[in-house]
Amino acid sequence: MPGLFVIFKPVMLELRVNDKITMRQLQPADAASLYRQIDLSRKSLRKFLPWVDYNTNEEHSLRFIQLMLRKADEQEAMALGMWYQEELCGVMDLHGWDHLLQKAEIGYWVSEAFQRKGIATACCKALITFAFKKLRLNKIEIRFVLQNERSGQIPIKLGFTKEGILRHSAKLHGQYVDMVVMGILREDWKH
Repeated sequence: MPGLFVIFKPVMLELRVNDKITMRQLQPADAASLYRQIDLSRKSLRKFLPWVDYNTNEEHSLRFIQLMLRKADEQEAMALGMWYQEELCGVMDLHGWDHLLQKAEIGYWVSEAFQRKGIATACCKALITFAFKKLRLNKIEIRFVLQNERSGQIPIKLGFTKEGILRHSAKLHGQYVDMVVMGILREDWKH
């Protein structure tokens, strides 16, 4: 159907967040750095992110990057590395991209050594602005495990509305967990 899809095919999407932080689309050459950051923060990331147990070597990180590049080509998702002073410190992705409803979800994680610097909040702000202005999305959602209070502070700071709790909506290390859903509409984005 004409007009439903935004034509967007980044060669290498890069967003300058501020003088210390840049986001850019992950490339195969980033696999070693990505794996290193996951491995350094494995214990803390594993608490709320089940995929950590399946990323146990550089090859797994490379496969993730390749998958996300294909999804970006198909306009389904994209993964952006977050660089703090030129060092990869985490990943933010846009996924669940629904072209008909013009909405998507954002997910993120920051390596332990780089936490509490406002990196995820600043990157979220930049990616949301890009998604509303360039991709013409109408809604962005952020979902997180109910117990992950630190992750939940980011959408609150950015003006998201709590839309509800999805009971037993994910599995974490064999246990069902509840997910909080927060959302913001383009018309409500003031940044």
